[in-house]
Amino acid sequence: MPEPDGFEQFVSERSAALTRYGYVLAGNPHDAADLVQEALIRLRGAWGRVRRRDDPEAYVRTTMARLHISWWRKRRRERLVDTVPELWAIDPGITRAEEDIGVWDALGSVPPRQRAVLVLRYYEGLGDNVIAERLRISEGTVRSQALRGLRTLREHLEGPRGPLAPDPAGPDILTTERRRHA
Repeated sequence: MPEPDGFEQFVSERSAALTRYGYVLAGNPHDAADLVQEALIRLRGAWGRVRRRDDPEAYVRTTMARLHISWWRKRRRERLVDTVPELWAIDPGITRAEEDIGVWDALGSVPPRQRAVLVLRYYEGLGDNVIAERLRISEGTVRSQALRGLRTLREHLEGPRGPLAPDPAGPDILTTERRRHA
């Protein structure tokens, strides 16, 4: 069966970037490859409609984000491990991301919806309105999920009493009474 016009070229040009995006969403190369493959299968079926709108990559990325959330809901009772039992093809973009293991480990501790919002906002550089549209949530939800996700990241990276944690005793404020006796 012949491929739709321009589909093969799109896949060959953008598959590496889409795999890196999938890795950031899923946290491992195997799930990233599955996300890309499933999203590209869905893109092929809608290629004529999507190509006319001149933004097939946005379609694929949105599909990948939604698939990731859907898969997470189905597997929510499984526990993912940090080590992969076997090696896979090494992508330089993924290798670069793995070098900063602390941030990526911390990102793995963030719930999937919050992780998707953080990835789209800070890794992809998208605005709240675009994220809301892609994930089919409100802009207020995007902001609240980003806030909660950043809080979880901060706690994971710095611990409960890290430098950014508030002082439980409160700030040391000098009052006029204390100044008089100081």
